[in-house]
Amino acid sequence: MSNGETSRFVRLHVELVMEVTDSGLLTAAAVEQVAGDPSLPEEGRKQAEETVRDDPAEALAHLVDPFDLVTAVPGTALAQASWSSEEMTDYDPDAEWDAAEWDLAGDTAAVEEEV
Repeated sequence: MSNGETSRFVRLHVELVMEVTDSGLLTAAAVEQVAGDPSLPEEGRKQAEETVRDDPAEALAHLVDPFDLVTAVPGTALAQASWSSEEMTDYDPDAEWDAAEWDLAGDTAAVEEEV
């Protein structure tokens, strides 16, 4: 802020690349999570279960919740969160990591969840 004030809000960008080593286990966990979500109406539950069965990125998006990542951080409260997941067909796990190549502010949302 240019007037010398400090904002009490901080945007934290986190980007993870996860390898799906067992898609069956991932899908089963996501289906179980969807089935146990009391906030989902029956029609929404059926649609969510179908979606997580069809797409590992969707399954992962249902299991990873930014709220869970920050609830234990002392002196903070989550004001807003969004996250996305996508399959990465061009990812090379053996390549050198270059932060400049990662578009942390880009729109790469195959799945986007909002809290």
